[in-house]
Amino acid sequence: MLPSHRQVAFRIALVSLLLAMLASPLAWLVAQEQAEEGIVALAMEDSRRLVQHFATQAQPALSAGQQAEQAARTLAGGLFDIAELYDRQGIRLAEAMTADGAQIEAQLPKHSQPDYLEPFYQRLPLANGDWVLRVMTPLREAGPAATLTGYFEGVRIVPAWQRQHILLSALSAAAMVGLASLLCGAVLYPVVVRLSTDNADKARQVLDAHLSMMKALGRAIAQRDSDTGAHNYRVAWLATRIAERMGLSGGEMQALIAGSFLHDIGKIGVPDAILLKPGKLDDAEFAIMRSHVQQGEDIVSGMGWLHGAHAVVAGHHEKWNGSGYPRQLRGEAIPLSARIFAVADVFDALCSQRPYKAALGFDDAMAILLRDTGSHFDPAVMAAFQPQARGLFDTLACDGGGEAHAEALLESCLRRYFFAG
Repeated sequence: MLPSHRQVAFRIALVSLLLAMLASPLAWLVAQEQAEEGIVALAMEDSRRLVQHFATQAQPALSAGQQAEQAARTLAGGLFDIAELYDRQGIRLAEAMTADGAQIEAQLPKHSQPDYLEPFYQRLPLANGDWVLRVMTPLREAGPAATLTGYFEGVRIVPAWQRQHILLSALSAAAMVGLASLLCGAVLYPVVVRLSTDNADKARQVLDAHLSMMKALGRAIAQRDSDTGAHNYRVAWLATRIAERMGLSGGEMQALIAGSFLHDIGKIGVPDAILLKPGKLDDAEFAIMRSHVQQGEDIVSGMGWLHGAHAVVAGHHEKWNGSGYPRQLRGEAIPLSARIFAVADVFDALCSQRPYKAALGFDDAMAILLRDTGSHFDPAVMAAFQPQARGLFDTLACDGGGEAHAEALLESCLRRYFFAG
């Protein structure tokens, strides 16, 4: 199983488990409540029928109180352990209870006179761990008027067999909900993996197209500047290695790589007569050359993922002491990615052979960078670069230091920061 698939499986399993843990107790409570409501509904219906029976079959020889006592005794011997009947004013007419009801009556909380209009029930725990159901039912005359005639209140001790039945029903419901959550996760896993894989493939294709476009732009810039393009690969790789030492990662690293590779993209708009002039530029020509920064900003701004290159493109000629261009930014006002790139760019330029100069050795190049630290370069960036500078120099010099070698070095960074996972 691929690491990404393991991650998907872990997340789905975790979500399924959490759903099971949340849904199972809820299912337990719902099932228990439904079971109790079934008991209460039956008790309410039977008590209502029985009381109405005594009311309609009134015996002249018995008073209303005697009839209420007879009804209460009948109810207490059936579904209820305690039965109480009240008239419409809430005055108790009769009370009857079983031996079990007499034992638990003192444990029941007292309540006020009945004045409710709708039936309801209470679930009350007992000291021994059992529980009772107290049912309150308003009694009404049969017929359209349904006039309130009194109240019935009954207490039923839920027997052990019924408690066990409720418990098993609740457990079954909770187990089924939990199992359904886990099975749902298991069914979703291959679907999510397939969609995730398709999405990753498409994202990789889009990203590969973006990186190919970045490389094509870099080569176009190099060809205009009479360069092989190796410089772009080298400075992007050097900047990445410095940034790693300084803790950059993720989107910051991607923006740095893109900006390093495309730092001189604005030179596309500089005339050949100035860009390729072999001698020193005059002030007017140098002003046009400097315009490549603004032109580069215009090119990358708003171009989706390439917009991240803006910081390096806009700030790669700024200097730590504020003497750079085009905005004369000073110190930490210069974006960190541009400060990192400045060290990589100058180091590579000093160590590379150009038509107008020979390549400097490592010691001479480092002497210049150290001399300009605090004026041109950020001291913190130099502190991250200096310990690894010799190793980076030797790595770039391997295999003749050609463009293919530099491209291979950068490819490893691209895989790490663009194609990871």
